[in-house]
Amino acid sequence: MAASLQSAVFLSNRIDPHRRLFASPARSLPGTKGSILVVRSDGRISGRLSGRNLITNAVATKADTPTSSTDSKPGHELLLFEALREGLEEEMDRDPRVCVMGEDVGHYGGSYKVTKGLAPKYGDLRVLDTPIAENSFTGMGIGAAMTGLRPVIEGMNMGFLLLAYNQISNNCGMLHYTSGGQFKIPVVIRGPGGVGRQLGAEHSQRLESYFQSIPGLQMVACSTPYNAKGLMKAAIRSDNPVVLFEHVLLYNLKERIPDEEYVLCLEEAEMVRPGEHVTILTYSRMRYHVMQAAKTLVNKGYDPEVIDIRSLKPFDLYTIGNSVKKTHRVLIVEECMRTGGIGSSLRAAIIDNFWDYLDAPIMCLSSQDVPTPYAGTLEEWTVVQPAQIVAAVEQLCQ
Repeated sequence: MAASLQSAVFLSNRIDPHRRLFASPARSLPGTKGSILVVRSDGRISGRLSGRNLITNAVATKADTPTSSTDSKPGHELLLFEALREGLEEEMDRDPRVCVMGEDVGHYGGSYKVTKGLAPKYGDLRVLDTPIAENSFTGMGIGAAMTGLRPVIEGMNMGFLLLAYNQISNNCGMLHYTSGGQFKIPVVIRGPGGVGRQLGAEHSQRLESYFQSIPGLQMVACSTPYNAKGLMKAAIRSDNPVVLFEHVLLYNLKERIPDEEYVLCLEEAEMVRPGEHVTILTYSRMRYHVMQAAKTLVNKGYDPEVIDIRSLKPFDLYTIGNSVKKTHRVLIVEECMRTGGIGSSLRAAIIDNFWDYLDAPIMCLSSQDVPTPYAGTLEEWTVVQPAQIVAAVEQLCQ
């Protein structure tokens, strides 16, 4: 029983505080290079989930190429929703236990066409159209996972999955633990969310923080076709319940991805742009607002380091910690709500683990704590814009 319980709660034990062996010396202004200490993270997981503690990913240098940069490599171009479908289809071909369920996922092909063409190929038993009853088909998917299947549950909109919050929290996140390890819940819960273009308050919710508080869940957010496919495949292969967040405005983003098969790690952040002056942590759609702001910052003489955290639970404190030790300044940019959002949890984790290496207070740019307005101009005011990112970095680096 003790071994089962230890296995059941490994997610909560993965992020241990980093031991700081040296006091942080006084540092000079941004741009001054110093030595970089590698952060050791007990419980760091890489590749497939296992019980071993592995150390990977040295701090990226300017000569390093970001992992998602594949433009110079042979491959094929896909839109993000097509990359998700390709990853899902490859896993359905590989493993007959993988199935899909949700509203209109069958012959209609899904609201955003992620499952287009799968129903004729695999049949109605593996691609199941469900009634408009999120609590029912989410519970059915969790039960199917308990029997050995690997369901992929699509929420037509992540806001609708609030109707299944009981199933996700009390069943999906807890059954492995409360059964003493007798049941695994290898289920993927995915769907579009975030602020679109005038979709109204109920269809523009950012629910990452709602699910982050549920013990036993893993959470990832895709931002490019490359990581969308890789994270989809990794989530399906995981024995843990995984929530995959997709942004409604990124589905038509196009990128060249490799022809050969690849699977990403669910617990790793992505170094988007190495830099020296400030660490900018972001994810999902805000990655592109940050990169737009980065162009302006470079023209102003700043050298920002941009990290797409990707793993919303657990945080990749290994990659984040290495960056903080190098830049000593942190800006978090998110579309989640400011009160109780992902940024709040991330800021707390950085303060707990890397306080000695900070030369300035951590800044966090988040969405306004209001329902998203329908009017386009007001909607933009609720979401972080590139000009705000530029101003925040200038303030941090004064």
